[in-house]
Amino acid sequence: MNLITLVFGFFFGTIVGSFLNVCIHRIPQESSIILPSSHCPQCKTPIRFYDNIPLVSFALLRGKCRACHAPISWRYPLVEFLMGLFSLILLWQYGISAFYLIYFAFFASLTLVSFIDLPHRIIPDVISLPGILIGVGISLLHPQLSFTDSLIGILVGGGSLYLVASVYHVVTKREGMGGGDIKLLAMIGAFIGWKGVLFTILCSSLIGSIVGVTLMLISSKADSKYAVPFGPFLSLGAIIYVLVGEALISWYVGFLRAAAM
Repeated sequence: MNLITLVFGFFFGTIVGSFLNVCIHRIPQESSIILPSSHCPQCKTPIRFYDNIPLVSFALLRGKCRACHAPISWRYPLVEFLMGLFSLILLWQYGISAFYLIYFAFFASLTLVSFIDLPHRIIPDVISLPGILIGVGISLLHPQLSFTDSLIGILVGGGSLYLVASVYHVVTKREGMGGGDIKLLAMIGAFIGWKGVLFTILCSSLIGSIVGVTLMLISSKADSKYAVPFGPFLSLGAIIYVLVGEALISWYVGFLRAAAM
């Protein structure tokens, strides 16, 4: 993998990240992601093309709108950088291949879901439901993921969270797991199969518990009912599985075998 390809891959990722920022802002508002063109949320001034260069424009403008000087959210360069980094890592791991395109699109959808879920506590069906169908369709051509694995992944993913949500509701009389999380994990299962779903559940639960408890401890409004959106943790668990999941599982199995001797 030569340097020019990697640089191009990173830049391509930031461009996709820039488009994701538009989707993150507009999808919760049920607005078109095409029209009108990009503009400042505060003064509505259209953004010129030279002020819309991923990462670079934010730095040159010092994080402020050129027209009204309103601050630009750090979410914009963060999403652009993350997508550039994901593109770079996937290129390094898979090269220019179908695997790169599949997992880059998968990571893009997970990033989109996460940055919508964090402030709005929703996971739009317009992302997860088509994602389930796309994941199943890809499994028909994927050499390492069978159609059966994809279907079982959907059932294990969506079914397990639905069961947890139902039991929690019966016991506490409160909603503890939203329908969006259930559909998201079903989408994840469609893309990475039932083994990936199990890894995702364990990994996201561990990370989510650590973050949730930490936030409760440092929050001035500490409460046992402190709400933390689970979508970003599910997304992170799925990303970790795609990148290093198999290696982590092999290491853990080897560790258990060594410990048993």
